[in-house]
Amino acid sequence: MIEKIPGVVGGDACLVGTRIPVWDLVQYRHLGASDAKILAAYPQLTATHLAQAWRYAKAHPEEIQRAIEQNEAA
Repeated sequence: MIEKIPGVVGGDACLVGTRIPVWDLVQYRHLGASDAKILAAYPQLTATHLAQAWRYAKAHPEEIQRAIEQNEAA
């Protein structure tokens, strides 16, 4: 459920079929959003999408942190 496509959202890991990067969801969570609030903000997502995003983020913490830092610097 996670894909990286060069030229789409800077090649960042996104949920399949969306342009929603995993780092964006992780950042939202770091800001205190619950899964329910994230799902309300992104109605096209399901709890399964979030579970996949959290697994990916846990497996690739350096990649996700780097993407968050790059976005904050932009």
